[in-house]
Amino acid sequence: MRPRLLLLGVVVGAQLLAGPSPGGTLRDDVRAWRMGHEKAILEELDALLRLPNLATHPEIEANADRLQAMLEARGLAVRRLSAGPGTPPALYGELRAEGAARTVVYYAHYDGQPVTPAQWRSDPFVPVMRDGDREVDWRAAPAPLDGDWRLFARSASDDKASIVAILSALDALKASGRPPSVHVKVFLDGEEEQGSPHLRSILEAHKDLLKADLWLFGDGPVHPTRRPQLFFGVRGITGVEITVYGPARALHSGHYGNWAPNPAVLAAELLTSLRDSDGRILIPQFDALVRPPTKAEARALAALPDVETELRQSLALGRTEGSQRLADSLMRPALNVRGMAAGGVGEAATNAIPTEARLSLDFRLVPDQTPADVRERVEDFLRSRGWTLTHDAPDLAARKAAPRLARLEWDEGGYPAQRTDLELPAARAVIAAAERILGARPVILPMLGGSLPMSHFAQVFAVPVVGVPIANHDNNQHAADENLRLQNLWDGIELYAALLADLTW
Repeated sequence: MRPRLLLLGVVVGAQLLAGPSPGGTLRDDVRAWRMGHEKAILEELDALLRLPNLATHPEIEANADRLQAMLEARGLAVRRLSAGPGTPPALYGELRAEGAARTVVYYAHYDGQPVTPAQWRSDPFVPVMRDGDREVDWRAAPAPLDGDWRLFARSASDDKASIVAILSALDALKASGRPPSVHVKVFLDGEEEQGSPHLRSILEAHKDLLKADLWLFGDGPVHPTRRPQLFFGVRGITGVEITVYGPARALHSGHYGNWAPNPAVLAAELLTSLRDSDGRILIPQFDALVRPPTKAEARALAALPDVETELRQSLALGRTEGSQRLADSLMRPALNVRGMAAGGVGEAATNAIPTEARLSLDFRLVPDQTPADVRERVEDFLRSRGWTLTHDAPDLAARKAAPRLARLEWDEGGYPAQRTDLELPAARAVIAAAERILGARPVILPMLGGSLPMSHFAQVFAVPVVGVPIANHDNNQHAADENLRLQNLWDGIELYAALLADLTW
């Protein structure tokens, strides 16, 4: 049995609250409706955020149950799409629009990153509203609520806010008597934070059902200037764990130093052979497949507002890697060091040569690189530098036989980058609809620095994919005290209303 919940769509359908003033613009009507329903919108988001949503835990099914009820309350026909028993379902909803010539799929994911409760100021699954450091009882506060208040909870910004924004936009359109201008399909991914390992099989198994002219991704942050942003691509990703081996047992550094190789030093040498301190990847021909920016993308990059000055100040950066602006640097592949481990430091330090050292790396890819190409180039390069490579734990015989031995364990997930042409009719229509509702041109970002599985959709369906983020840029995404600035949710509802009711090409 599904849990009882307050469904805003039911409230709107019953017309229990005042609707928009007659004859207003789309933005005026949606804004007026939202201002009359702010607490009901937050009640629905609050209830959704109280459900733990790690994709690998059984609680993910409770999220799917609630979301199915939320979609059905808006009149969408819902199906659960699964890759098999024990895998989180993707939720599919469809709403046909009379006279519409195009079909658009609105994507978001409902799973979240793992949490370490001790790192949070409050329970990550008990939403708390704050005004700075002060907790706020928003239910008792007079409306309209302060747009600078922030709601703290896991997935408050990534991505449950986008889901509620899309559905609230449908509610606002219904209340104003405006039908969608496109056939609406909604696809809610249940394991994006796990790398969407079953996504491709779901898409291919339901290719006809999910057929559309455009996919819109409700993920990611707005621009650091707080201006609304559209992004037309994302970097791909692949990762690797590297173990470098030293002596079979820890050795006294006085008795064996300068004689027994130290795996920490070897790991540092391996790392600095891959990249330098300015972020340049040193593997020959690593960027051989990189697609250069188009003229339209170059113009969009040049038009981006300055964020580097403020970011350097707020992040206490004495320098940056390289001399490019942030957005320009994101158009290049990157090698990030996720972590390093060898021996101990501080009170845990001992005067010993450790037995092994570990590196954890992720590669951010750009079109037209693939995880397979990156893996091949990295391994060929390391072998050319005298490394013996293995993918399994080596025995003592293998360790004795190799002067430089490294084990590489590549992530099972990963996907290539994706970039949609800014000049395509669908892309231009998205920009135009956003500009009309915003009253100003949004920030146009050719490629987001983060990684999303957009390439799967572009490859399976061969249609444009565009990102429509609404979360605040300082939302602590993937970290403790994740939060959502209320004004970002309100702005997101208006933006999605335009992309539902004013999108034509």
